Amino acid sequence: MNRKFVLSLLFLVPLTVLVLAAQARGQVQARSVERIQKEVRHELVMLPYLGVFDYLAFKVEGYNVTLLGQVTRPVLKSDAENAVKRIEGVEKVDNQIEVLPPSTIDDQLRLRLYRAIYGDPALERYALPVIKPIRIIVKSGNVTLEGVVDSEADKNLVNIRANGVSGIFSVTNHLKVEK
Repeated sequence: MNRKFVLSLLFLVPLTVLVLAAQARGQVQARSVERIQKEVRHELVMLPYLGVFDYLAFKVEGYNVTLLGQVTRPVLKSDAENAVKRIEGVEKVDNQIEVLPPSTIDDQLRLRLYRAIYGDPALERYALPVIKPIRIIVKSGNVTLEGVVDSEADKNLVNIRANGVSGIFSVTNHLKVEK
């Protein structure tokens, strides 16, 4: 055999092995991240004090999880962090969940908003699941709607119902339409 050919083979074979190993590691990491995402979602949904006036979100970057959102009870922030820390493969949890300040006025607005949205006959199907798909976040009289609805019409109706509640300064509608 030609000596240059043999040398090129000796160089290419280890390089090919390294490339294949890196691809396999990437596939394993992608599956691990996907598993972590599923488990984080499950753990957050199962938190005992999670209510319709709380919104939790997260980002998974590699084996690190960032918790986001707003909650009405401080215990929910710490419970979320503790639950995620116990997930196999999670190396670091960055808890950026905001605890909303206690406010009697905001509590009254929350109840009126809940009645206005979930009490509407066209929207009452969203009140049936244990975990309500429309989250109502109130902070200092400002309302943010998070979650999912079935249609653009439902999204608009929720917005109209929320804006119809007196005492609200603003409504930000982040509802997503999913079929």
